[in-house]
Amino acid sequence: MTHAPDRAPAPGDTGTPVRPNVIVAVLAFGGIVVSLMQTLVIPLVPLLPELLDTTPGDAAWAVTATLLAAAVATPTVGRLGDMYGKRRMLLFSLVVLVAGSVICALATGLVPMIIGRALQGLAAGVIPLGISIMRDLLPPERLGGATALMSASLGVGGALGLPAAALVVQQADWHMLFWVAAALAGTAAVLVRALVPDGGVRAGGRFDLLGSLGLSVALLLLLLAVSKGSDWGWAGGVPGAMIVAAALVLLVWGWWELRAPHPLVDLRVSVRRQVLLTNSASLVFGFSMFAMSLVVPQVLQLPEVTGYGFGRTILVAGLVMAPNGLVMMAMSPVSARLSRAKGPKTTLMVGALLVALGYGLSLFLMSGVWQLMAASTVIGAGVGLAYGAMPALVMAAVPRSETAAANSLNTLMRSIGTSVASAVAGVVIAGLTMTAGGEVFPARDAFTLLLGLGALTALAAFAIAAFLPGRGTASQETPAPGTLDRPAPEAAPSSAS
Repeated sequence: MTHAPDRAPAPGDTGTPVRPNVIVAVLAFGGIVVSLMQTLVIPLVPLLPELLDTTPGDAAWAVTATLLAAAVATPTVGRLGDMYGKRRMLLFSLVVLVAGSVICALATGLVPMIIGRALQGLAAGVIPLGISIMRDLLPPERLGGATALMSASLGVGGALGLPAAALVVQQADWHMLFWVAAALAGTAAVLVRALVPDGGVRAGGRFDLLGSLGLSVALLLLLLAVSKGSDWGWAGGVPGAMIVAAALVLLVWGWWELRAPHPLVDLRVSVRRQVLLTNSASLVFGFSMFAMSLVVPQVLQLPEVTGYGFGRTILVAGLVMAPNGLVMMAMSPVSARLSRAKGPKTTLMVGALLVALGYGLSLFLMSGVWQLMAASTVIGAGVGLAYGAMPALVMAAVPRSETAAANSLNTLMRSIGTSVASAVAGVVIAGLTMTAGGEVFPARDAFTLLLGLGALTALAAFAIAAFLPGRGTASQETPAPGTLDRPAPEAAPSSAS
């Protein structure tokens, strides 16, 4: 099969030719902009109670609202993208991001801030949609590196957002953060509209509204319990009851999805060995990746009186974490080359081992800022490898007509893993404390335990990946990712080349 650099537009195209380099750059930029929203507000969190005239507990909803909205939107937007056009839903997500950013920029109270942050969270589907657009448009030889870069943008934006946001907060009015976010999202939307064509791959059918509502309710219950459990008190029973309720809703939802003519999530595809194990590894890996992001900034900012803190500003903490994101991006082509040579299963396993090694080093390298940066960078390299392999594994095992929904589910699994990591960190830090200078601080053992958990979960992801089918096994079920012949959803599967 041959591929010209440009092609005639498919039905539904805007007439924009396919220019792989441009498409990859624009979509990766959009992914970085969306992932910036995750860390954008972190430097503001200690200031929000005073800025918004509210309590610290209520101010925390500025973070929680984004998390919940992202979890609800990701699978729904992915399915809508498969049905009505991935580019269309990507543009919709970016427009919503602009609207949310403007609302936050104008906010003077808690309610508009929460509304704006929730709208920002609704744009989380941009990354899986971007990966799916790449599958529709790019030739096979470009797909691996492109999807690895797009997948890594989730970490890149998060790592770069912290120092950038801290710098803006120190030098300008805090509202400027959100005006900048609105400008970046608007720029991404204009670039997508002008330079990214519609791939023309549509699944059709009717949208599974009941399935979307059921999954949304289950995710809201689960993530509310996980993110607010420490504040509400696990001993009170409310978080536990919400988790049980979430499990029951998921059971009913699964029963419905197996019977729905056009399910939100095709569970028969999702339980295929390759998809199920990749999503399981993503869930565990999400925990492992986020543990370092929780430990390093806190250790850097804690006062020296603790005996292990460095007493640095949040700007310095962000700058120390920035190489982590840059290394993720740099590892994208390495991930693609390794996947081509050895298969994405091997890439995922190598990435998990590298992350475990980084955490192992961090247990012994906590006495200097450069040591924390070095350990964080090793972890970033492993994450970059693994994040590049995950969409390749998923797309090799699902029909082209379900690409966006499948990638969205994989992204959701990672997000749930990071949410669980945040909750566990809260419990550990609250439970292991010390007194220094008349004040209570987290004990060093709390961070050592979290780093150890990061290493163990990375090894768990390695073990799960070891059970993935061998290279070429799952790809026989579906057309090879990146082919441009665009078979109809009901077409007979072909073998991967």
